[in-house]
This record gives sequence, C-alpha cells and structure tokens, in this order.
Amino acid sequence: MTKSADTHCPYCALQCAMTLKSPAALTPAVQPGSDPVPAADSPVLEAPAEAPLEVSGRDFPTNRGGLCRKGWTSASLLTHPGRVTEPLLKDADGVHRPVSWDKALDLITAAVKDTRARYGADAVGVFGGGGLTNEKAYQLGKFARLALGTSRIDYNGRFCMSSAAAAGMRAFGLDRGLPFPLEDLDAASTILMLGSNVAETMPPFVQHLQGARDAGGLIVVDPRRSATAAFTSDGGGLHLQPLPGTDLALLLGLSHVVIHEGLADSGYIASRTSGYEALVRSVASYWPERVQSLTGVPAGLIRDTARRLADGARQGGSYILTGRGVEQHVDGTDTATAAINLALLLGLPGSARSGYGTLTGQGNGQGGREHGQKADQLPGYRKITDPAARAHMARVWGVPEALIPGPGVPAVELLKSLGQPDGVRCLFVHGANVAVSAPDANAVIKGLRSLDFLVVCDFFISETAAEADLILPVTQWAEEEGTLTNLEGRVLRRRRALAPPPGVRTELWIMTRLAEALDAPSMFSEDPETVFEELRLASEGGLADYSGIDYAMLDRGEAAYWPYPSGSTGTPRLFLDSFAHADGRAVFTAVTPRRRTPSAADAASAADRAGTAMTLITGRLMEHYQSGAQTRRVAALAAAQPEARLQIHPAAAAAQGIADGDFVSISNGRGEVSCRAELSTDIRPETVFLPFHFPELESANRLTEAATDPISGMPEFKTSKVWVRPGAANLGVDVLQKEGAS
Repeated sequence: MTKSADTHCPYCALQCAMTLKSPAALTPAVQPGSDPVPAADSPVLEAPAEAPLEVSGRDFPTNRGGLCRKGWTSASLLTHPGRVTEPLLKDADGVHRPVSWDKALDLITAAVKDTRARYGADAVGVFGGGGLTNEKAYQLGKFARLALGTSRIDYNGRFCMSSAAAAGMRAFGLDRGLPFPLEDLDAASTILMLGSNVAETMPPFVQHLQGARDAGGLIVVDPRRSATAAFTSDGGGLHLQPLPGTDLALLLGLSHVVIHEGLADSGYIASRTSGYEALVRSVASYWPERVQSLTGVPAGLIRDTARRLADGARQGGSYILTGRGVEQHVDGTDTATAAINLALLLGLPGSARSGYGTLTGQGNGQGGREHGQKADQLPGYRKITDPAARAHMARVWGVPEALIPGPGVPAVELLKSLGQPDGVRCLFVHGANVAVSAPDANAVIKGLRSLDFLVVCDFFISETAAEADLILPVTQWAEEEGTLTNLEGRVLRRRRALAPPPGVRTELWIMTRLAEALDAPSMFSEDPETVFEELRLASEGGLADYSGIDYAMLDRGEAAYWPYPSGSTGTPRLFLDSFAHADGRAVFTAVTPRRRTPSAADAASAADRAGTAMTLITGRLMEHYQSGAQTRRVAALAAAQPEARLQIHPAAAAAQGIADGDFVSISNGRGEVSCRAELSTDIRPETVFLPFHFPELESANRLTEAATDPISGMPEFKTSKVWVRPGAANLGVDVLQKEGAS
C-alpha cells in the first residue's frame, strides 16, 4: 500500500508544497542522538532502495500544485550512493577516511581550544547558509557567539539578498522580500521585473505573471533575452535590454519621466514619504535621451515603461520586483534603492493593489538572514550594536551582556582573512559551498587550504568539503524537522519524512554536543521545537517578530506571515498604515551612479591581452541550483545540462573565429575557465553569460571580482571584464577527456 508524507521542496524560496510517496510502511524512525518521532504524530517513510520515492506537487498558494524539474527529481538525492554517512578525517596522504563521532568531536574541540589560546577567539570563524532551517540558523549564531566566543560569523546570503535587504531597511525601516502574498500579483495589470529570470530559476512563479502578460503589461529588464524576457513577446509586454551595470541609470531615467510628466502620486508622496525634494534634484539630469546613451535602451521605451507603470498604479495595479541581476553589484544597494524610489513615486508600497518587492533566492534566504547568521545582527533582525538588543538577548540566553561579541565582518572580508596572521585560522562551514559560489574562487580555495583546521557539515563531498580536514555528515531536508520562511515572509513547517542513514546527525545535535564540550554558557538543544520556542522569545519585540507562531498552528496549516507578535494574527501585507521608521514614513534616498575604476587584476589583464574585453554576466540554469553540489548529482538534471556553456553573440564569436560548440578560454587577471561556446542572439554583442553551477575548469567564479558594495557587502558578480579566445590551452587533461567523451 502506498503511503505519503507532505513536505516542501528543498530548493528555492518559493518553497513549493509537495508530497513524498512510497510503497513502504510508515514506521517511526530513530535518528542517532535524537528522540524517536511518534508514529501517530509524524509518520516516517522507510523506503527501500529498490522502491524510490515518488514526488507529486501539492496545492499551495505559491506553486498551486506545480513543481520545476529540480523539485520533481529532489527525492533522488535521499538515497544517492555518494551520500556521506560517517565523519571523514583527511589523513596525511590527503584521503578522507572514516572516524567515530567521539573522535570527530574531540578533534574539533581541541582545534577550537588551541586556536583560541594561540590567536584569540576571533581566529575561529563560521560560514553559514541560506538553506538552513530557522532553528539551525538561530542556533548557529548563538553557537558562534557563545560556544566559540567569536564575532566572525557570516553566511552565503551575503552573496544573494544583502543589497536588497540594505535598501529595504533604509527606505522602509524593514526588510521582507515580498511585503505581500505572492498571489497578489495575479491581479496586477503591470509588473516591472528587473534582473530576475524566474522562468528558469523558479518556474512555478510564472503563473503569477499571467495576468500582467494578458494585459500587455509584463516589463522585463535584462541584458539577455532570457526565458522570462521571452514572455513579453506577442503583445505580452516590453523587454528592456540595457548594458550590464547600467540599471541604476535606467531607473533614474524612469523616475525622471514619472516626475517630469506629472505621473507621480503627489498625495501619497506628501502623506507617506520624506526626502522627495532631494530625489527630484538627483534625477534632474537623467532625461530619457541621455539615459539611452548610457544604457542602450531607447528613450521611447523608457517613456513607455514609466507611463505603463503609472497607468497600472491608477487602474489595475502595478508591481516592481527586483532580483540578483540588479543587486549583485558594488552599487547594488543604490540600484535597489533607485527601484524603491521609483515605486514610492508611483505610490506602490503599502497600497492595496500595488507594491514593491525583491525575490529571495535560497530556500530559507529570508529566515536565514533574520536570526543571527549575519555578522551585524542578532535574532529578530536586531542590530548587534544596539544596547537594548544586546540586553534583550543576554536575558533570553541567560548570560552577561559582555559575553556577546560585537559585530563581525561580512562574508567576502571573512573569506579574505582565511589563514592570514590576524584572520580566521579555524573555520566551520554549514550549508555553503564557497569553493564554487564565492567570488574570486581561486583565492578562496587558497584560503581554505591555508587554514589550520576546516570543518564542513554536508551530505555530499562538495568542492568545499573536499578541502576540509573533517567532514561531518548531516541530515537532508526530508530527514529533519524545523521551519523555513519563504519569499513572502511566510513561516512554513518542514516535517521529517524519512529516517536518515545510520551515522548521520542533525546540525542541532552537533552544535549541542560541541557546546557541552566547550563548556559554553547558556543552553543548547538538539530538539527543533525547543530551539524554535527559544527563537520565539529571542525575536519578540524585534522587526522579525515570530513570538506569536508555534509548531501547533503551523501543523494546522495556518498562514503565518511575520511580523507575528504574540496575540496577533500576523502581517500578510506590510506597510498598509505606516512604514517601520519612527515617523511612519518611507524615505527617498537620492542615489547616482559612481564611476567604476578597473581592479588591478583587470588593468593588468587589459595590458597583457590582445583584443577587446567583454562583460561577463553570471547566473542560473533551470536544471541546476546554486553551486550545483546537489543538482549535478541528479542524473536527469546532469544529463540535461552536463556542462557549462558560454553564451556569446554570433557577431562577437565571428570576430574571434569561434563557432557554435567550440571550446573557448575565458580569462582575466583572477583566473581562466574553459567551456564550449553557445552562439545566441539573445545576448548583447559586448556581453557573455556563464552559469555559476560548475566547478574547477568551468567555475565562473574563478573570474568574478571580490570587490563589494560598501553598504551591503555584496560582491560584484555581474560586470567582470574577461577576454574570450578560441581553444582550451593550458587547462589540462580534464578538458581533453571531456572533449573525447562528448
């Protein structure tokens, strides 16, 4: 008899609902180091290897029963033969060999104590992930600050949402990706999407764009004619194709038109905002014809876009949505701010039928940044420098306030410090694969190899785990309990559906055992609900207040949008009455483009290389997710997209003598990559695109720069200068083997 268990997809922030089905009987599973799960409350599937689990979509507001290819194939990883199922210690010969959990914990404890004694507590670092549950993200922040005593904690969300978060905080006083339910988009007549390709990154999302497309009001800004941009054809809307890195100028041009054509909502501006006069002055010189010369977008399209947004706001509803394409820049915060300024001019945020939002990427990218993984934050989205916030957390944790370290450093700076005299010497990595996902990946790998001790928690030997001194095997999504917060700010329950392999532990268990061994103050727990109950107390009164949410209400299927103070009914739609600043007003912040100076590596490359530099854009493919550590192990996905391909315009390729399918070398002063060329007129002639899911010789982040936004710490992922030439010279036997296998 087929049995089933309801859960949510392990990948993106859409958090599509799904059901796992198995012909096996439902039995309670005992995870080593944890209490049994009562069969009556939480049945657990025991699926034999010869009877793989089946996945089906489940009705839920974000996906309405639909799933993407990643979701449909997600269960295959639960029984993958490459799964790490016992601690692995790297021997002197560089080979990882099994050790007991007792030995693993003893080695970590000794390494932490030795590092602190020799270099100080901040020589121990923690790098977290936006895929961790709220419980794990919360306890990881507490573990770093109290058990390890370090301020050096940050996470991979710094590469994803940090610019949008910083812009939201300064404009609204609060950062929640979508401050409205996703279903609100269904009724919109106009939607402006900047730098997001949801048709590939979260395909079930596109059904929420259909209303705008039917009205001819879907407007997509992207240097590529992406799958999402293609939805604007046949009367569906407009595609604006600016030069990479010019989105800020484009947004200033749109604001100029709104102001100077009298399209702004003057009543809204007067009653709900501040800073308007400075904004007017800042956009005065960005008339459409000038913006056309800066961006390559025709002045007529700029005017048409502004007018459509204004018409939609007055009649059927307008939304402005941003994604990583406009945020992953050294001026990403200012660019996201410009998008918010445009939305405020039109009166969109906090209105009944319109709005502004940013599309969270990782599965728990929203919750992961709220409760303590960020270098400058405490749980509840509290600032770590705020005396009242520190006092509150000291009370919840039962420790003197002085024991809580001050702010640390953002992710790029943390990674640059690895192995340095005054930097991190012992590093914990949870839910991240920085050897592939971080900018200037060659330098990051060098830093990992220079550490005294590297501990990586993972369920596969990722490229980062391969560098580790010690790999700790941890549970996958269907083997653990907890909560996640999706792109709408809705808190969801993750329920354990499968027994993990023997020898695998939850990260909560690992942190609890290590905290005990390190004589940490305060209490740590391996039970997710116990941790969540403490998280509720920790977040109470903060911007991201979860105090009114508990497992029982989530298990009943109640919709829980934060802030959800105790005694309330939550907040599906933010800012309807006021914004989160003290005066209740949203803030216009005047921003202008800054001149970008080439890095020393790029300047040296320009001097050494013949030909014209091209602009490299990085991004995702439909079949893969993040660094590809999971999806590259799914046979169906790997078969569909087995390798990286450089998308290049035929004219640019012809100038270099490159044909479709040829191997090409892409290089700059930071590194060199080799892959096949894919000729396409969907990309601008001076621009090339490379997906970032692949490692080693195909790793796009060997080429990206570790320069960062001064406000958010976001790296520059989208405008690296590269030189493209035919062939795969000097890149070794791996490329030749790939050529022969093709």
